[in-house]
Amino acid sequence: MTADRPARRGRPRAGEQAARRQAALDAALTELLEHGVGGMTMQAVAARAGSSKESLYTWFGNRQGVLAALIERQAHDVNAAVALAVDRPAEPPRATLVAIARNLLALLVGDVSVALNRAAMTSPELAALLLRHGRHTTGPLIAGYLRRLADDGHLHLDDPEEAFQLFYGLVVRDLQIRVLLGEDPPGEDTVRAAAHTAVDRFLTLTANGR
Repeated sequence: MTADRPARRGRPRAGEQAARRQAALDAALTELLEHGVGGMTMQAVAARAGSSKESLYTWFGNRQGVLAALIERQAHDVNAAVALAVDRPAEPPRATLVAIARNLLALLVGDVSVALNRAAMTSPELAALLLRHGRHTTGPLIAGYLRRLADDGHLHLDDPEEAFQLFYGLVVRDLQIRVLLGEDPPGEDTVRAAAHTAVDRFLTLTANGR
C-alpha cells in the first residue's frame, strides 16, 4: 500500500482566476485614486494585488488595458443600477427620477468617476470607451424610461433623447467639470438637494397639460 501523495498544484480554477483578476482591478483602482493615472504602474498594481506582472499582462495586455477594464467595470455597475431603478413600476415617477438624479450626480462627482474620466482624457481610445459604455449606454436607458412616462401620460415630450439631455443638464449643471478641474466635490446634502431641485424643474418643463 503506497502512502498518499500530496495533490499536485495545477492551474487555478476559472473562479479563482476571475477572483484574482477582480482583486487586480481593485488594486489598480486604489493606485489610480492614490497616485493618478501618471503614477499608476503595473509593478505597483501587481505588488498591491499580491499578483505578478506576468498575470496582469495576460489578463489586460498592458496598463491601458487595465484602465479600459476599470472603465468597463464601473460602467457595467452604473448601468445595472440605472436599469434597476427604471424598472420599478411600483415607484412614483418623481421618486424614481429623484433617485436617478441623485445617484447620477453622486457618481459623476465621486472619486472613482473623476479618476476614470481623467484617465480617459489621456487616450482617444479610452475616451471613446468611456462614451460608449457610459453616456451612450446610460442615456438610452433613461431616455427609454422618460418615453414610458410620456406614453403613460405623466410627461409631455416629443423626443426622449432631447428630454434626457434636458434632465442631464439640470442635474449635472457644471458640477462635474468643476470637480474635474480641482474643486472639492459637493457633499451628500448638496447632492440630495440638487437632485430634488433638478427633478422639480424638469417636471415643470415637461408637465403634461392634457
